[in-house]
Amino acid sequence: MTSSTLDQIRAASPLVHCITNYVTVNDVANVLLAIGARPIMADDPEEVEEITALCAGLCLNIGTLNARTIPSMLSAGKRARALGHPVVLDPVGAGASRLRTETALRILHEVRPTVIRGNISEIRTLAVGSGTTQGVDADAADAVTEENLAATADFLRAFAARAEAIVVVTGAIDIMTDGVTVYTVRNGRPEMGLVTGTGCQLSALLAAALAVEPLGLLAAVAETVALMDVAGEIAWAQMGERDGNATYRTCIIDSIYRMTAEELAARMNITKL
Repeated sequence: MTSSTLDQIRAASPLVHCITNYVTVNDVANVLLAIGARPIMADDPEEVEEITALCAGLCLNIGTLNARTIPSMLSAGKRARALGHPVVLDPVGAGASRLRTETALRILHEVRPTVIRGNISEIRTLAVGSGTTQGVDADAADAVTEENLAATADFLRAFAARAEAIVVVTGAIDIMTDGVTVYTVRNGRPEMGLVTGTGCQLSALLAAALAVEPLGLLAAVAETVALMDVAGEIAWAQMGERDGNATYRTCIIDSIYRMTAEELAARMNITKL
């Protein structure tokens, strides 16, 4: 998101189609409303192409795969790309099971998503065609650190170039590349990991941002990641002594609702490697 993309989303109110997982679908819908976009969740094979054609962006999240949604994701993704609409792939748990890994790879190869966003273990799985994750969480051995940041950047840059997509890895240090340029984001709170679905929400926000930002896509992605992280910082500062992760989840969404482009620009910590 450039400094004005947040305002552009609120002015354009793009319709974003999400075929996402049932664990976080309500939060995904609410975070899109918070940023000023309009969510629609349609996953029946009989209507996904028609719904996708109405929308400005598509988010595909494999968190709760089943035999019905896999063909829906493929059909919607192909329709969106044929129309020139951005597609975000969130390969939740790729590497945890054969079904997840194979489905994520099918979407990668058949849909050719605009953005692939996941944790480092999920992205490594897609990059090499196999891998392991701790359920839907990154393997601690894969974590991006200051010590391995340069090597990780090279690995992701090569994968992004092959996939012809922007690749985004979120974690303690967020890193993203279009195959040439690499950005890092150093915002956020570790407590965001206690809230189920912050990654799912971010993937949907990326679809909304790309829907109104046809140029400067990598910068839009970097600043959208920073938006989510800054919201986590602001929300944590508002937590009371007896508040827990349910309150934190709500405060994150509220912080996005109240965010201004000026506040985001003042707080975000984005570095070009």
